[in-house]
Amino acid sequence: MAHVVVVGSSNTDLVVKTERFPKPGETLVGGDFFLFQGGKGANQAVAAARMGAEVTFISKVGKDLFGKQTREGLEKEGVSTRLVLEDREMASGIALITVNELGENTIVVAPGANAKLSPSDVQTALQDIPSHAFILCQLEIPIDTISFLASYAQKENINLILNPAPAQKLPESIYDQLFLITPNETEASLLTGMPCDSDSDYPKIAHWFRNKGVKQVLLTLGEKGTYFQNSTQEYQIPAQKVNALDTTAAGDVFNGSLALGLAEGMSWKDAITLATKAASISVTRMGAQASAPFRSELA
Repeated sequence: MAHVVVVGSSNTDLVVKTERFPKPGETLVGGDFFLFQGGKGANQAVAAARMGAEVTFISKVGKDLFGKQTREGLEKEGVSTRLVLEDREMASGIALITVNELGENTIVVAPGANAKLSPSDVQTALQDIPSHAFILCQLEIPIDTISFLASYAQKENINLILNPAPAQKLPESIYDQLFLITPNETEASLLTGMPCDSDSDYPKIAHWFRNKGVKQVLLTLGEKGTYFQNSTQEYQIPAQKVNALDTTAAGDVFNGSLALGLAEGMSWKDAITLATKAASISVTRMGAQASAPFRSELA
């Protein structure tokens, strides 16, 4: 079975639906309230598991109800939580999410124990990981931990996928240690300082990353699909047209599904197509992990 290791965050998502986003200082009466298991790392772990991967999750939670629910929820999805650590001082992470009638969202995250996942924590955990696994990570854990993970992956010849979200600047040393980077338009612009608005922008941005040493670049472009480039291939894959209800975890579903496809040995085009289908289904559903489709739904 394809093995995907996800190193990253877990949060409990507190979601309110509303007609529109409030202005600063304004109080709105919203609609339905939902409580979901989330966090970019946990979302990606569940997405990969539902696609059929053997998934090991490396994370840190608090010694509280939200941490207990996180473990239980992941285990029900078939995700191994044996390397999920517990911090006795910090609360588990939470995210406050508002979703408007267009399915757009605003998110504020209180990272809690996620901010305490240290390089030494990850170093200890990774000793139990097979070299053939693909490692997937995001930026909701400390950047020092990401830097260590990148150097470890390069040293051990493990393929590391970085989804650079939420958007923030990266240390220069990370780039040439990455097998793949998967920014969206906002993240690509912040990292490169270049616009990411049109078809002519995408090759320039991909070249910027590859000149830094990244082996493969995949830009996720929302309803415009994806753009991929490496030393031998370059193409754009369109998105599937759907009526979006909630885009909260679309990127996470895409990345988790992509990691599974690559771990199974799929071609780049097939893995990206699989991930695109999975993400398109996820935006038609409410929630983060709850929105991730199972492999059978893509048939």
